[in-house]
Amino acid sequence: MIIRSSDSIRNNYNEISDLCKKNKEPVFLTKNGELDLVVMDLETYNRREKQLKLKEELLAVEKDKLNGSVGYSVTEVAQKMKKAIETTSNEKILLQDIKQKKFDNI
Repeated sequence: MIIRSSDSIRNNYNEISDLCKKNKEPVFLTKNGELDLVVMDLETYNRREKQLKLKEELLAVEKDKLNGSVGYSVTEVAQKMKKAIETTSNEKILLQDIKQKKFDNI
């Protein structure tokens, strides 16, 4: 854990910024000897937000599972994905055929 006084961000902003980016972790700032603020670079913040969102989603899935919700097996997911890909491919072929027919009629 990196701790600096609040004076350090006022007097050495670039140093604190570089420290956050280099260590990829927050810097804790104190005021009158007590922890007061936490600062971090944007990349670290975004990464932590994504991690929190993923954890929330996993907890929601786990809660659903505990409440009796039935999920899909790996085989079922693979079959659904294959069907979706085939459907999309077929739609693309159909659109290409329609476009070609329009040009043929011109």
